[in-house]
Amino acid sequence: MLRFLTAGESHGPCLLAIVEGLPAGLLVDEEAIHSDLQRRQGGYGRSARMQIEQDRAEVLSGVWQGRTTGAPLALRIENRDWANWRDRDLPPLTVPRPGHADYAGMVKYGLDDARPVSERASARETAARVAAGAVAKLLLAEFGISVGSLVAEIGDVVAEIPALPPHELWALAEASDVRCPDEAAAERMREAIDAAREAGDSLGGVFVVIATGVPPGLGSYVHWERRLDARLAFAVMSIPAIKGVEIGPAFENARLPGTRVHDEFLTQTAQHAARITDHASRITDHASRIMDHVSRSTFHVPRSTNRAGGIEGGISNGQPIIVRAAMKPIPTTVTPLRSVDLRTGEPATTQYQRSDVCAVPAAAVVGEAMVAWVLADALLEKLGGDSLSEMKAHGTTRNL
Repeated sequence: MLRFLTAGESHGPCLLAIVEGLPAGLLVDEEAIHSDLQRRQGGYGRSARMQIEQDRAEVLSGVWQGRTTGAPLALRIENRDWANWRDRDLPPLTVPRPGHADYAGMVKYGLDDARPVSERASARETAARVAAGAVAKLLLAEFGISVGSLVAEIGDVVAEIPALPPHELWALAEASDVRCPDEAAAERMREAIDAAREAGDSLGGVFVVIATGVPPGLGSYVHWERRLDARLAFAVMSIPAIKGVEIGPAFENARLPGTRVHDEFLTQTAQHAARITDHASRITDHASRIMDHVSRSTFHVPRSTNRAGGIEGGISNGQPIIVRAAMKPIPTTVTPLRSVDLRTGEPATTQYQRSDVCAVPAAAVVGEAMVAWVLADALLEKLGGDSLSEMKAHGTTRNL
């Protein structure tokens, strides 16, 4: 079983991640971890804090001569902005922000100051998740599994996703500061972010995480908590500001009859014919386009579509896994929102604290980390083994 625990506050000295359950012998590529941390820091609409932080994970334990030992892996990420905060005499924060954890956290823990809540509930914590997820990606890569992401919507701007394989979509997303492979939509997204900034507002959106090379058989239909789609939904929903998760085009599927939703099995000959028909009647909706074009890489019995998002009955079916997530607008806005001063009970308005205008591109990278983590855990559950070589031996005997 893989698990990780994070610690640290937004403006504390550092963030920590303790990763437990990794097999021995995995090469820990610190530059790969650093790369994902840098990707999380980027994106159009981020705050000035990203110009202060230079995230890099320091490996403190669990590695010998560059490879995991089977012991817990400890990762530390410095908060450079801590130096600017540690000597400040900050007054209590008693006006909770609507949409933030401030009020609920104060009530739950009996606090008269929202700062301890906001410091830990801050999305700054996701840097530690990305570091842990980057390690999970290293394990997945040993078995030919890749995870990438793209942004499909920001505000009311909806992208038309190009008809390309996942790795080409990822390349286009990496070249975009809004992680959108549709450049025309990307430009409108930037304009929308600029308009929100001028208005003192914030924007949310939708990102898509795609995992390719995933073998069939991860997860289970036997017990509710082992269903792969449930585990993915839980992990992605745990990211701050994520309020909706779907596997494949789930909400679109809910509006269609079953004969237009389920992915029929095909022989190789039938698959070729279906592709011709598919190209003639291609659905233009951006969600369906993603699901359809990533369906081409399949294991065992082929199919012409992947509207199930790679999971049936709680188990991976050999097709690419597609996870879509809806991110609400960030609750910290320049324009004040109505609230109540919990110290006096009197009406009040929120005070602005430095924040992003839009963090959807960064959230997509965090989404990659959480999806990779769940898949790595499910893979280890499937194969077993205390070392990477043992896992690979088990995979060979099981044709994975």
